Amino acid sequence: MRVLFVASECAPFVKTGGLADVVGALPKALAAHGIEVRVVMPAYPALNTLVKKAKTATDLGTVQGGPARLVAAKAQGLDLLLLDAPHLYDRPGNIYLGPDGKDWPDNYLRYGALSSVAASLAAEGLDGWTPDLVHAHDWQAGLVAAYLKLRHRGGPKTVITIHNIAFQGLFPPTILDDVGLPSAAFTIDGFEYFGQVSCLKAGLVYSDRITTVSPTYARELMTDTFGMGLEGLLALRRDDLSGILNGIDLDIWNPEADGDIAAPYSARAMGGKAKNKAALEKRFGLARKPNAPLFCVISRLTEQKGLDLLLQTVPRIVQHGARLVLLGSGQADLEKGFTAAAKIYPRDIGVVLGYDEPLSHLMQAGADAILIPSRFEPCGLTQLYGLRYGTLPVVARTGGLVDTVIDANAAALAAGCATGFHMSETSVAGLSDAMGRVCDAYSDKKRWREMMRCAMRHPVGWDRSAGQYADLYAGLVNGGGARGG
Repeated sequence: MRVLFVASECAPFVKTGGLADVVGALPKALAAHGIEVRVVMPAYPALNTLVKKAKTATDLGTVQGGPARLVAAKAQGLDLLLLDAPHLYDRPGNIYLGPDGKDWPDNYLRYGALSSVAASLAAEGLDGWTPDLVHAHDWQAGLVAAYLKLRHRGGPKTVITIHNIAFQGLFPPTILDDVGLPSAAFTIDGFEYFGQVSCLKAGLVYSDRITTVSPTYARELMTDTFGMGLEGLLALRRDDLSGILNGIDLDIWNPEADGDIAAPYSARAMGGKAKNKAALEKRFGLARKPNAPLFCVISRLTEQKGLDLLLQTVPRIVQHGARLVLLGSGQADLEKGFTAAAKIYPRDIGVVLGYDEPLSHLMQAGADAILIPSRFEPCGLTQLYGLRYGTLPVVARTGGLVDTVIDANAAALAAGCATGFHMSETSVAGLSDAMGRVCDAYSDKKRWREMMRCAMRHPVGWDRSAGQYADLYAGLVNGGGARGG
C-alpha cells in the first residue's frame, strides 16, 4: 500500500512540537506492515542542504505568485517530497511566526499551497507513483481533502489526524478566491466556523476518517470542555473518529545507546542513572542532593501546559528539599517568572529558555520525575520519553497522559504495575499534593527502583499503534468506512 503523508513539519529536519516527531517516526513503523510512505512538506531553510542535493521531481510552474517545484529526497530513513517555493517558505526563525512573534499573515497561502500541491499529487500521481491513501496532519494540511472533493472530484481515500484541536487555521472568508475554494462551501456544513474559514474543520468535514492521538482525547473532543467549538461535528462523526496513541522512536530515545547523556543504563543495569543526575545537577549549577528528587520540565511555557500552576508551587518544591530544572519557552510572563525563581533559588531551580535537543535527553536521563500538569494534552510525548528513561511522570488526568501513565495508588503498587503519579485535580493544590507523593515515594529506594523498572519496560514504541493505523488504512482502501462531504 502507498500512503502520502502531508505535514508542515517532520523530525529531525524541522520541529516545533510533537507533530514533527510523529511524522518522522510513524512512516518507519508502517514499513513493517508493508506500507510505503512518502512525506510531502515545505522546503524550509533548514532543509536547504538537502534540497540542493535532491533532484527535481516535477516543476510546478507558478504557485501563489512565485516559482515552485517538488524535489525528491531520501534522508533519515524517510522518502521526502519537498515543496521548494522560496517566496513562501524561505523565512528565518519559527516556521509559523514572523519576527513580531505573530503568525505570518500569509499562512493561509503557505499551507493552502502545501495542501493544493499534495491534493494534485494524490489525484494525478508522480512518475508512476500514486498513493492509495492520503494522511493529512493538523490544520496546515486540512485543505487536502477539501481540494480532492471539491476541485478534483475524487481521488484516494483520506485520513486527517488532529494533533491539537486548539490550533485550527482560522482566516477570514476573503481568502477563498486566493486559495481556490468555492464560496458555496462556506457554510456550517462545510468549512465555515463562526464566520471564519477553518482549515481544520475542512479536513474534518471532507476526510473519510478522522484520528487523534489518544483514546481519551478522542472522547474529550466530543465535549464542550475540550472540543473548541467542533465538538458537535465530531460527535456527528463519532463512528469515523479513532483515538490511536502516539509512540516514540525507540532508536533515538534509548538510554542504553544515547550519545547525548552522561552514562548509559537500562532497566537491568540502572547505575548510570545516578551519573546522569550528577551531570544534570552540574549542568544547571544545582546543589548535589542524591537523596532528594530532581524534577524536570521540558515544555512550551503556556497555561495549556499548566506551567502557571507549577510556577506557583516552586516554593513548595524547595520546602520539600527537592529541585527543579526547566527547559522551554513561551509566554513572556512565565519565562520571566521561572527566570526570577531561578535567581531566588539558584541552587535548587535551574532554567534554560529555548529548546536544546541534546539537553532534553540529558534531562530525561538525569531527572527523577518529569512534571506534565497540562490542562489538556492530546497525547504528549515527554511522558513517554520519561517512561523510557525511568523518569517517572507526574501528570494531569487528561488525554494521552491518563492513557499512558499508571498512577502509584495502593492497588497499582500492590500489583507492581505503577509507572508514575496522577494529579488529583488540575490545580495548584493538586500539583502540590502529587509532588508530595513523589517525595514520599522517593524516600523508599526499593519501591522507587521497582517503579523505575516498570516504567522502563512499559511499551512506548510504535508497534501496536502502527498496526492500528495499518488496519484503518486497509479498511478504507478496501472499501470500508468512507464518508466526508
